[in-house]
Amino acid sequence: MTRAVHQKVTASHLRRDAYLYVRQSTVRQVFENTESTQRQYALRERAVALGWPIERVIVIDSDQGQSGSSSTDREGFQRLVGEVGMGRAGIVLGLEVSRLARNSSDWHRLLEICALTDTLILDEDGIYSPSDFNDRLLLGLKGTMSEAELHVLRARLRGGILNQARRGALRTPLPVGLVYDPTGNVVLDPDSQVQQSIRHLFETFERTGSASATVKHFRKQGLRFPRRPRSGPHKGELLWEALWHCRVLRVLHNPRYAGAFFFGRSHTHQRPGGTIEIEVLPRDEWTVLLVDAHAGYISWEQFELNQRRLRDNAQAHGAERRKSPPREGPALLQGLVVCGVCGQRMTVRYHTRQGRQWPEYVCQREGIQTATSKCQTIPGAGIDQAIGALLIETVTPLTLDVALQVQAELEARADEAEALRRQRVERARYEADLARRRFMEADPANRLVVDVLEAEWNDKLRALHDAQEELEQRRAREDKELSEAQRQQILALASDFPRLWNDPKTPQRERKRMARLLIEDVTLTKGKELTVGVRLRGGTTRTLALPLEKCSWQLRQTPAPVVAEIDTLLAHHTERAIAAILNERGFVSGEGKPFHAMMVQRIRRSYGLKKRYDRLRDAGLLTLGEIAALLGTSTGTVKKWRDHGLLPAHAYNDKNECLYENPGDDPPVKSQGQKLSERRRFPEVAPNTTKEVQYEA
Repeated sequence: MTRAVHQKVTASHLRRDAYLYVRQSTVRQVFENTESTQRQYALRERAVALGWPIERVIVIDSDQGQSGSSSTDREGFQRLVGEVGMGRAGIVLGLEVSRLARNSSDWHRLLEICALTDTLILDEDGIYSPSDFNDRLLLGLKGTMSEAELHVLRARLRGGILNQARRGALRTPLPVGLVYDPTGNVVLDPDSQVQQSIRHLFETFERTGSASATVKHFRKQGLRFPRRPRSGPHKGELLWEALWHCRVLRVLHNPRYAGAFFFGRSHTHQRPGGTIEIEVLPRDEWTVLLVDAHAGYISWEQFELNQRRLRDNAQAHGAERRKSPPREGPALLQGLVVCGVCGQRMTVRYHTRQGRQWPEYVCQREGIQTATSKCQTIPGAGIDQAIGALLIETVTPLTLDVALQVQAELEARADEAEALRRQRVERARYEADLARRRFMEADPANRLVVDVLEAEWNDKLRALHDAQEELEQRRAREDKELSEAQRQQILALASDFPRLWNDPKTPQRERKRMARLLIEDVTLTKGKELTVGVRLRGGTTRTLALPLEKCSWQLRQTPAPVVAEIDTLLAHHTERAIAAILNERGFVSGEGKPFHAMMVQRIRRSYGLKKRYDRLRDAGLLTLGEIAALLGTSTGTVKKWRDHGLLPAHAYNDKNECLYENPGDDPPVKSQGQKLSERRRFPEVAPNTTKEVQYEA
């Protein structure tokens, strides 16, 4: 063996450096398995015995505490491969194959590079040349055995974990609010404030039906929620922070709060590049699920109900007839409307008109999926009014129950919030007393410690003052609102459901909640008229037939009576005169504006009304040229006779252009024209002096 070893080590190998790779899989092994670490470092003496100077034996030990299952995060192994690939390594030393790699792909990649650069590999059993077939075959078998060994070790550990999990005895990290007692059993956190905060979260979600509404409630009331970090400088400490939406979802989705033990809820995949992907599995694929395994904050039935609510609230999950929680928008039937054509759930869209939001119920899911037109688009304002009238008519006997439920809900909500704030004050007072005792027990001469304890005491006192001030402010404000304003209003409206429903101060969100207590769903079908099918709680159904609401252009359309009035007035007046008459009679346009001549002209053209000119011509009136030819005079003379009332004329536009009546057997004669000339020459003797002077001017 010695002769074979020295035959493999050549002068070209000795001219390059020797690289010793040292690795332990975990940090615990680094501190506890010191013998293995010493054996790895002792391989330097083997390199010296083979002819390498000690200063040319380079030790790479930057991967201490790193697993050998992958080379992604092992900086030292990547450096070793780089040095071998550059031809700087004459030999690579490792205690065993598992120290270099536990993965066959990484191991064979290293063998390929060593064979190309004629680099030797040495372990505790001997020295090998990857360029030699027999040595390479032996190294490949060792790599396969190392990977198989890792698989066996993992399988043993996994088997023990699964065995404990199936019995529910596996200790897993618990969410805040649950702790292990000295015997290893899971119990509720002994801190009453923590318990009350978690219970208040579940009660708020049950009341509002929305995770976002739960967060808004906590934020509005100024409530904090507990958290125990699992890492970092505050690991294991109880922290009180503002509630976030993601934390609400984690609490609601965690079966441990329902007293259930679970294992295998997610599956981890390793992607190329070392990234980790966590896949959440459906419940029927979980490894273990034990209901009623320990104490919880809610029952398993309540947990299942919460999961159904969350699925219904999600936009990408749930049935087509799912009902999302009531939102702030004005659409009364948001989440309750079903399309009467395709049976799918209709969504709500809003558009703003005259500074007000108007709802519109749209069935568009299939249209989006197939790039086709929408199934139905129905304006919702008239539907909401009809449903409101139906509820007022139908549910009057239930008015008292609804009002009392609202009153009890407000009182319970205020009491729960005040209890949490009182607990916060108690905790702040305890922490302030504890800081005071620490300060009093310290040695006054040790100023370094005393200064820190004094600053901590001051911080706790400030926190106590803030908690007390917030409690007093909230209590005064809520007592005033509930006892003096809201309670009296609720009691006064308890026997008057119509006034409660129609009161403009009642938030639309509260109307939606009342509607959901009474309505199961509403089906809309648009034809020549709108058919509204209402299914009430308990199975009772009602069908309403409503006229189709007008579109925006129809709402701005000129009313039919106005068009008829214009048609009548065109026989006697010009467009400017018609506008003045309409304004005097109180008529307005479709947009509620007063009339003017251009508007009357536009309406006449839009509705195809006959022009005043055509109306007069149909009545037999003559044009200026025609009447001049008939009378054998000039057009100027005709105009003079018209102005002096000798010829009956009718203006057909606002430019004073006229059509003339046929004078028949009594036309004006030239003698009358001569009298007009004399009147102009001697105005003082004219019988109509004022009119003639005005004409001359």
